[in-house]
Amino acid sequence: MQIMEGDVIATIKKYHKYISHYHTGGVPGRNEINDSQELNYPAIMKAIVGTGFKGYVAQEFIPTYKDKLAALKEGVLICDV
Repeated sequence: MQIMEGDVIATIKKYHKYISHYHTGGVPGRNEINDSQELNYPAIMKAIVGTGFKGYVAQEFIPTYKDKLAALKEGVLICDV
């Protein structure tokens, strides 16, 4: 979404009733979703929660950390709002 359209949070708020699935992806590179990426995932997750969404958020990323489970754990913690 960031790559194609941008304005992620405003779009979530506007179209949330039509969205039944979310998944993360770092921009650029689909890497960890930490502060090395363009997107602020804690803010995005808060916007999703604010719409009343009760489903799951999938994580799609190519970990760059040597410890791949640590990379996944970090992503889960970032998205746990």
